[in-house]
Amino acid sequence: MVSEHYFSGHSLMIGRFQPLHNGHMEVIRKCAAESESLIIGIGSAQYSHECDNPFTAGERYLMIDEVMKAEKIANYCIVPIEDLKRHSLWAWQVKSLCPPFTTVYSNNPLTRRLFGEAGYKIKESPLYNREVYSGTVVRKMMIEGDSWRSLVPGKVAEIIDYIDGVSRLREISGGE
Repeated sequence: MVSEHYFSGHSLMIGRFQPLHNGHMEVIRKCAAESESLIIGIGSAQYSHECDNPFTAGERYLMIDEVMKAEKIANYCIVPIEDLKRHSLWAWQVKSLCPPFTTVYSNNPLTRRLFGEAGYKIKESPLYNREVYSGTVVRKMMIEGDSWRSLVPGKVAEIIDYIDGVSRLREISGGE
């Protein structure tokens, strides 16, 4: 039987990645470097085709996977995670969907609280330029026709082009 010590270097970080941007990548690089294995949880996986969640879980998975391969980061896995409307059970749901882990990276107070109460070690995610690197900012720039490509890894821009993501976002937002 494998002991829990075996998984002591296995960590989790969760984000919506709508879309994956350079700020996310700064966090992922640091967390992956500190972890034996990093589980990247795609949060709110059930949502797509909405202003705040324009991309599907599969599209977000592809964005993350392609960038990780391009950056030659190999110690990761990606797990789509649907929201659960009962906070007291959420950490247990995540645990049931993911490979074993002992550490959770997060700056979100609720996430920190829920996983802390469930017995996980909590680490703060590294800080990055949130005013610039934000999914909200990237989506707004896409809708308004501003230059957004410099805010995301090149592979992400390619995928967004391939799926016609900007047109999708503009249409579902009504251009607002």
